[in-house]
Amino acid sequence: MNSLAVFVCLLGAAVAVPQYYGSHYGGHHAVGYHGHDDHYDHYAPPHYAFEYSVHDGHTGDVKSQHETREGDVVKGYYTLKEADGTTREVHYTADPHHGFNAEVKKIGHAHHAPSYHHGPSYHHY
Repeated sequence: MNSLAVFVCLLGAAVAVPQYYGSHYGGHHAVGYHGHDDHYDHYAPPHYAFEYSVHDGHTGDVKSQHETREGDVVKGYYTLKEADGTTREVHYTADPHHGFNAEVKKIGHAHHAPSYHHGPSYHHY
């Protein structure tokens, strides 16, 4: 019985031993359990493209955006319907050499809704 208990404890300890194959911990490279010193570079330059748009006739929320990224270079644009009826269009780029740059355009003619005074009215007789 004692030999079975020792075997079960040793088996549990063997299963619990972490196996670090090429992992990094605390900035130091951990050597694999079997003596391997494999190095894996997990960095890959970011690459993506996305876009979305909203057109809500009930609230008047109208906007869209498109953006791409290749490594450290980001390019994109967005449009936004303003409360005055114009559309704001922004084209932008960002990279390590030039920083963030944007060109903003206002498209259309602004129109303002008439303002109404909703307070109490006083008449002097």
